[in-house]
Amino acid sequence: MKDRPYLYAGALIVVLLATTWAPAQTPRTPPKASWKFTLDFIVQGPQAPFLVALEKGYYADEGLAVTIDRGFGSADAVTKIATGAYNLGYADINSMIEFNARNPGSALVAIAIVLDAPPFSILTLRRENIRQPVDLYGKKLGAPAGDAPRRLWPLFARAVGLLPTSVEWVTMDAPLREPFLIRGEVNAISGFYFTSFLNLKAARVDPADIVAFLYSDYGLPLYGNAIIAPPALLEKDPALVRGFLRAFVRAMKDTVNNPAEAVSLVKKRDPLINDAVELERLILALRNNMLTRDVQVNGFGVAKGERLARSIDLLAEAFQFPSKPRWQQVFTDKFLPPKAERMLPPLR
Repeated sequence: MKDRPYLYAGALIVVLLATTWAPAQTPRTPPKASWKFTLDFIVQGPQAPFLVALEKGYYADEGLAVTIDRGFGSADAVTKIATGAYNLGYADINSMIEFNARNPGSALVAIAIVLDAPPFSILTLRRENIRQPVDLYGKKLGAPAGDAPRRLWPLFARAVGLLPTSVEWVTMDAPLREPFLIRGEVNAISGFYFTSFLNLKAARVDPADIVAFLYSDYGLPLYGNAIIAPPALLEKDPALVRGFLRAFVRAMKDTVNNPAEAVSLVKKRDPLINDAVELERLILALRNNMLTRDVQVNGFGVAKGERLARSIDLLAEAFQFPSKPRWQQVFTDKFLPPKAERMLPPLR
C-alpha cells in the first residue's frame, strides 16, 4: 500500500486544471447581470447541478451570465463571498454561521439548502483498530485546515464523549488527505463521506477495510452545504436571485432524472475527471444527502427552523460565539420557487 505514485499524479492533475467555467455559448439576449459563483471545492459529481444549469443555459434563460470557479474549502468560500470577490456561492452553512457570529457586519444568508443531510465524517482503516469514535482518543487525524468536518470536530467530539483536544490534527492539502491515511502518516481523516470514501476506493483500498463515522449518526442536527449570498445582493436583485434558484432547481431535477448525463456535462468542462467515479459519487450524494425524507416531504431547499436553531445552539457553545444569531438571520426561503416546483423526482 506504500508505493502509490499515481495518487500524487492524479492529485496534481486535478489541482492544475483550469477551474473556471463560463457559459458555453453567447446568450441570445444580453444578460441582466453577470455573477461570479464559487464552489466549495473542486468540481465533483455532487456539484454537477451547478454545471448542468450552466451547460444547458438555465441561468441564461433567467437573464444571468454566471461564471463558476472551484473552491478551496467552505471557510475560504464564505470569506470570498463576504468580501465581494464573488456574488454568491456554495459552502457549508455551519461555516457561514460561525463567520456571521464573528463578523456581524459582513453576515451572509443561506437561500437554499442543498445537502439536507451533511456528509461530514471521520474515516479510518481497519488496521488502525478504531472500532468506535472513542477509540480516536490520542490519535492523529488529518485534513486541510479549512475542511468543514475538521472545523466541526469539537461538536462531534462532544457528541461521542471525547474532549475536542484529545486528538492531534495534521494539516495537508486536500489531494494528500487520503494518501496520508494510506501511508499511515495519520490514523484517520475527516472529510465529506462521498469524497474521501470514493477517493480511497479509487486508490484501490478495499471498501471492506474502510471504517466511517458519520456525524449525523451521532445525534448532531446539522445541515450541510447551502447556496449562500450577501444581504445586499438579495435586496438589490431579488428577481434575479429567484431566477438563479429557479434555474438551479431545474438542473437538480435533470440531475436526479439522469445522473449519467449530468456527469457527462461536467466532463465536457473538465475532461480529466473519472466519470465512473464521479457518477458513483453523485448517486451516493443524491441518495444519502440530497433526497432525504424531509426533502421528499417539504421539497428542495428549505430548512426547518427548530433543527437549524438547535444547530446554532451547538455551534455557539462549541465555538464560544460572542453573540448567537437567530435561525431567521441565517436562512430564508423567500427566494425559492413554490413548493410544487421544488418537489424532486425519485432517484431511479
